[in-house]
Amino acid sequence: MTENHGTYTDFEGLRERAVALRRAGLSRRQIRDHLHVYNNDILNRLLQGEPAPEWTRRPNAKDDVRAKARELRLQGWTYDQIQVELGCSKSSISLWVRDLPKPERRPRTREEASAVAKRGWEAKLRLREEERQQTKKAAADAVGALTDRELFLIGVGLYWAEGAKSKPYERRERVTFVNSDPNMITVFLAWLRLLRVPPGSLRFAVHIHETADVTAAEEYWAHHVGIETAELLKTSLKRHNPRTNRRNVDEKYRGCLRVDVRDGADLYRRIEGAWYGIVGAASAPDLPNRT
Repeated sequence: MTENHGTYTDFEGLRERAVALRRAGLSRRQIRDHLHVYNNDILNRLLQGEPAPEWTRRPNAKDDVRAKARELRLQGWTYDQIQVELGCSKSSISLWVRDLPKPERRPRTREEASAVAKRGWEAKLRLREEERQQTKKAAADAVGALTDRELFLIGVGLYWAEGAKSKPYERRERVTFVNSDPNMITVFLAWLRLLRVPPGSLRFAVHIHETADVTAAEEYWAHHVGIETAELLKTSLKRHNPRTNRRNVDEKYRGCLRVDVRDGADLYRRIEGAWYGIVGAASAPDLPNRT
């Protein structure tokens, strides 16, 4: 019955020794080593009915948590709510309460449903904004440094899109650029510096609705281009039309800035010529396929 227990061959005698050792407070392992009984089935039979000493019992730290989880489940709490409240895993909660009836889901009120939908939409908007900003940053980083040729071509396209142009029915070869975007103004002025246009030949004027903060707009644009407000030409005011539903009415509205180049006829002809040179190059049949 045993692997090696010396002269003790009588099972009952062996059980008496095992029980005595157990009541003396020894653990199963201590009894096993003392009696040299290494078969678990035999050791179980020897100690059958004898409780383990108190010191060998491990307290279950989760007993209280399990009881609380069952109590909350009976109150109708969801797994998510119990997890947040008790800080335990859903798998443990499921194991502890699986014999309990599933709580009935209370129908949401219109306000609750609206709040849930709003939170979901706000989360989606945040994700979209993060993706939008990441795309913009990656595109900005890809530009790198501009060569003079690249800035020249950018400036020609910029002027031909936003600048004043001569018409066949009204020839006016002059350089005038108007825009509300300060960044567009910055690039245009950098382009003029590239073309060595003297700063003294530049004139600036503000165009804005009469209901706006004209003084603040003048100060903003003067600071942006690096001049005093007294150096601005007379501001052009646009009359307010109450039937027009304008949205650019907050404090960020600063109207537009007009940039004129004095004696700019020759510069205008160079711009027009360069533009048609770009058009011709883009229309060439042997243009490399960059797709």
